[in-house]
Amino acid sequence: MERLTGLDASFLYLETPDTHMHVAMVAVLDPAGRSPGECYRAIARLFESRVAEVPPLRRRLLNVPLDLHHPVWVDDPAFDLIHHLRRVSLPAPGDERELGAMCGRICSAPLDRARPLWETWMIDGLEGGRIAILMKVHHSVVDGTSGAGIMVHLFDLKPEPRPARPPAERQTAPLPTDMELIAGALRARVQQPIELARLAGRTVRNAFRLLARHRQPDVPDSVLPLTAPRTVFNQAIGPRRDAAFATVPLSGVKEIKNALGVTVNDVVLAIASGALRAYLDGRGELPSQSLVAVCPISVRTEGGSEYHNEVSGLFTSLATAVDDPLERVRAIAQTTRGAKADHKAIGADMLQSWAELAAPTTFHLAARFYTRLRLANRHRPIFNLVISNVPGPRFPLYIAGSKLLEVYPLGPAAEGAGLNVTVMSYQDEVYFGLSVAADLVPDLWDLAGAVAPAYEELARAAGCAAEPGGDEERAADAQGPGMAQRKPV
Repeated sequence: MERLTGLDASFLYLETPDTHMHVAMVAVLDPAGRSPGECYRAIARLFESRVAEVPPLRRRLLNVPLDLHHPVWVDDPAFDLIHHLRRVSLPAPGDERELGAMCGRICSAPLDRARPLWETWMIDGLEGGRIAILMKVHHSVVDGTSGAGIMVHLFDLKPEPRPARPPAERQTAPLPTDMELIAGALRARVQQPIELARLAGRTVRNAFRLLARHRQPDVPDSVLPLTAPRTVFNQAIGPRRDAAFATVPLSGVKEIKNALGVTVNDVVLAIASGALRAYLDGRGELPSQSLVAVCPISVRTEGGSEYHNEVSGLFTSLATAVDDPLERVRAIAQTTRGAKADHKAIGADMLQSWAELAAPTTFHLAARFYTRLRLANRHRPIFNLVISNVPGPRFPLYIAGSKLLEVYPLGPAAEGAGLNVTVMSYQDEVYFGLSVAADLVPDLWDLAGAVAPAYEELARAAGCAAEPGGDEERAADAQGPGMAQRKPV
């Protein structure tokens, strides 16, 4: 039995019927000439042999009576892989749009809390005989870094799957009784008034440190919550999701980084900014004020737990009000430097510390109240969207004998911020996964199609020999403004 950390549990409390707090990864695979049925059986065998190596895949939640403390993880005595593996086929022609729509439908349903909080779907019927795997995991189980750790156990470096480790003898402990859960919660809570006083004092000291920093001359700019302009995706959301994808070359991103003296993350944000600017301008809805993004960052320390969430967030301007792409990326770089300095002044673990002391019932009821009354429509957006950037491996990976060709991460849409852009590098490409509340943005592929042109515009402005962000044949067939110009899936 292991108690969830406050940050892990917060992703449970924030979940409502319209706000699903799971993350997903879409892996496009080369089946190596095998039939879909053969691929599915191979994937099932692989999961059956390796699920014991990844403890979160066998654990389920157990709530504490009266919500006296955060829930606990327990080994599921009724674990059965049949509840977690699914197979579905795309309708013809099985192109990227059908794949995105299918991923959106899968991500539109919450995970069953009576079982371990994950599902894996094999999707066949893709163009060119390819297949895809969508793995959906609740955010209370993993963050970006720990999610990559799960990949380590499931993927191989060679086409032939490595032999499974001999499973340790599994002794399922009896589930704790209600009285045991209550006693454990009370023991854990008894020290919290002291911890709360210490945390409040540390928060006040850090707030004064932050104010003192901003009084200094030449302090890099930073942005604050509730300063974002309203856009089409900054409204109360419904339960349906949609997904779209885009790709740009990693070598080109690094060339831009070196030419301008900024970071890879600054370049990624600038590409997203350029795409958002073109998309909103095409709709006649580009705000005069720059959009604000929240960028999750890892605060994982050496010796920390492999699977807990250890993240914080930076508020940064996307400089979408700036016309020139070079000025835009430099403005973003300056703002991210300021955000990092603010984050250091506040304390990297401040979010985790306050989440640890959150009252489960209060937190959950507040989230339900906020969603039910659609309060996101009644105040200025806290932020416009979430943009995550997760570095991936530069070498090829395989799963169940199929080579990983492309990988698109998908993050959760938030109440009042219905667009999530999650980015992951793999081998020589940077893959953009766009997830959105489908009732807010029906033309998501227009936004996805603006990613490659935004990269190319920035590369030209930086004086780099930009590789095309998509293939010319697909671009010639595109219909409408900003359609996806990228490699086919």
